[in-house]
Amino acid sequence: MRPAGQFGTALRCVRCGSTCEPSASLYVCTCGGNLLVEYDLAAARGALTRKSLAASSDHTLWRYLPLLPVSHRLEGPPVGWTPMVEAAPLARELGVQSLWIKDDGRNPSASFKDRASSVALQRARELGHPLVTGASTGNAASATAVLCAAIGMKARIFVPKTAPRAKIAQLLTFGAEVLAVDGTYDQAFDLCLEATRRFGWYNRNTGYNPYTREGKKTVSFEILEQLGWTVPDLVVVPVGDGNILTGVWKGFVEAKQLGLVDRTPRLLAVQAEGSAAIVQALRGDGTIRPVSGDTVADSISVSLPRDGEAAVQAVRASDGFAVTVSDQAILQAILQVARGAGVFAEPAAAASWAGLKAAKAQELIRPEWKIVSLNTGNGLKDVASAMKVAGEPKVILPDPEVLEKLFGA
Repeated sequence: MRPAGQFGTALRCVRCGSTCEPSASLYVCTCGGNLLVEYDLAAARGALTRKSLAASSDHTLWRYLPLLPVSHRLEGPPVGWTPMVEAAPLARELGVQSLWIKDDGRNPSASFKDRASSVALQRARELGHPLVTGASTGNAASATAVLCAAIGMKARIFVPKTAPRAKIAQLLTFGAEVLAVDGTYDQAFDLCLEATRRFGWYNRNTGYNPYTREGKKTVSFEILEQLGWTVPDLVVVPVGDGNILTGVWKGFVEAKQLGLVDRTPRLLAVQAEGSAAIVQALRGDGTIRPVSGDTVADSISVSLPRDGEAAVQAVRASDGFAVTVSDQAILQAILQVARGAGVFAEPAAAASWAGLKAAKAQELIRPEWKIVSLNTGNGLKDVASAMKVAGEPKVILPDPEVLEKLFGA
């Protein structure tokens, strides 16, 4: 069974390099490495061009259907084609030519993860699965629940019981069956894998299902189109499992191979200090080793990144770099991005701006660069974290005299 889609050819392992034909139950290589979907890009050149994209009226990620591993688009709420917000005040503070925030908090479930779920769920439908399962700290689960509700598919989700209440509320509201695991994200992930093995449910897990990366790569095509096919010098990605970063890199590489652009950008991987397995691997021998995973940014809280090997490869291939940021810097970044760009970011998304400031302090940023930073989730996902730094409102009596005391001459 070949990958669905017009130009899909095979799956290739990021660890051992072997290729294989996909099957309905195949997620990872026999060596344990993650798999990449490969395409006949020479054949796809005529189907995905600047001209064809300019003529397309489909302003969702499905405008890139020829380079996705499914035969048809997933019906339901529109995913993708999120706005690029020019952040001139932040660019001036950073001392660079321009800074754009790709605001994926505008997706239906208010996170980047809708891209991955769209493609994974369509793949599940084409394979005839009535139920999708997954493990998540909240965003991937919410994305799955929203889209499953729209197409009448059942979602059974594993989350750590510490996941933010707003994300749990989304899951329950959209009808997902929620299993709150009394443990970490990594333990929820492993339990979900075991359920998949025992019961044959379709697994959408990030860094395990190779088709999630295909949805995530669409953000790179959008960035290029929305910048008039100008390639940014640096793209900033908050990193947990590493799967968003590898998807972003795959998109830029394929865009170049298709002849849409003539180069690729550098990647800046940003991780929280307590959840920095990928940064540590980049600074060391490239081997991913578990860390505590402790951070206020739940969406990038991971002990053992499930797409870590490919993430290390992507940063190095892009001639990029990686930084860590403290939880306090992440929380302060929520305010700075909101007040400097008008974008409300959850902690994991705000880590991008914190990472840019850290990279600037380390003299890694050049003033002539054009930079794009990913906002991977809306701040309403985790209001409690925002309130830690935003503070509380003034409580006043309903008396005009109070106003006079506060604001009168």
